Amino acid sequence: MSKFAKMLGGAAAVALALGSLPANAQTAIKFTLDWVFQGPTSPFLVALEKGYYKAEGLDVTMDPGQGSAGAVQRVATGAYQIGFADVNSTIEYNAKNPGKEVLCVFMVYDFAPFGVYALKKSGIKTPKDLEGKKLGAPVFDASFRLFPAFAKKNGISKWEHVNLTPQLREQSLVQGTVDFISGHYFSSMLDLKARGVAFEDIVAMRLVDFGMDVYGNGVVISGEMAKNEKAVKGFLAATMKGWKDVIANPQLGIAAAKKRDPLIDEKLEMERLKISLETNILTPYVKANGMGDVDPARFARAVKDVSEAFGLPNAPAPDKVFSNAYLPPKADRMVSK
Repeated sequence: MSKFAKMLGGAAAVALALGSLPANAQTAIKFTLDWVFQGPTSPFLVALEKGYYKAEGLDVTMDPGQGSAGAVQRVATGAYQIGFADVNSTIEYNAKNPGKEVLCVFMVYDFAPFGVYALKKSGIKTPKDLEGKKLGAPVFDASFRLFPAFAKKNGISKWEHVNLTPQLREQSLVQGTVDFISGHYFSSMLDLKARGVAFEDIVAMRLVDFGMDVYGNGVVISGEMAKNEKAVKGFLAATMKGWKDVIANPQLGIAAAKKRDPLIDEKLEMERLKISLETNILTPYVKANGMGDVDPARFARAVKDVSEAFGLPNAPAPDKVFSNAYLPPKADRMVSK
């Protein structure tokens, strides 16, 4: 065999060996949602399904959650590197665990979906009408936990709490065993509608409309994950593409959610998704500044209000709760709908 042939054979062997390796090694990331697969969280599924994460070099697995506090814990312990959770739960965790903070790096719900709800036939019209009334809510419900601050801001000095499971909350309001309930707007309103109550027969008081100018859910990362700037930036870039796709065509999101949970009610989830987009996500601030970021002054006020509502000894520094350092460029985050 000639020297050239031997060289060619050696090159072929090296090429064959290299070909057996992955072209782009993927960074494995476990991502937890705050709750089950639903319309409002479907953009994450769309980004996964369309290969946006993979294109950023990320091998993402996505699991449902059991509440925002649980999602924060999952990320804090390192069981998951990234999560979707209520920033107010993050504020509480960080205040109680200095030096082990979980960081929100992409705000999704510019307006929190928290609120309280009554039936018009009860005669309740304004927050002051809640004075002395029965509030039905699970103890872990975010709207309920923020209610004392809402009450203080609106001159409500007393109420009676009836501890209910989420499954009994709306049913109890319809049956009249409680006077009002707390919960996410896009959940309680639709659950009441499913029980035969028309939207126009519901008195809905969103906390953001009555002095509680707080944020809602965002993408949170662990302290360890915060060191991997490339992976976090890639995750957010891919996620933003998923949101843009769903905003442009909500049916994409519902189809993706249906694949993960064939039992979902597609019509209900479409309505839930559209309500969340209209009331929590596509706010005037987001339309002007793009998704993902916060208004610094407003966020600082929110951290203070939430810390007081939760009875925390000290409010964490806002920059220990949220950072915009990993966000895609503003032009990539703009949404027009």
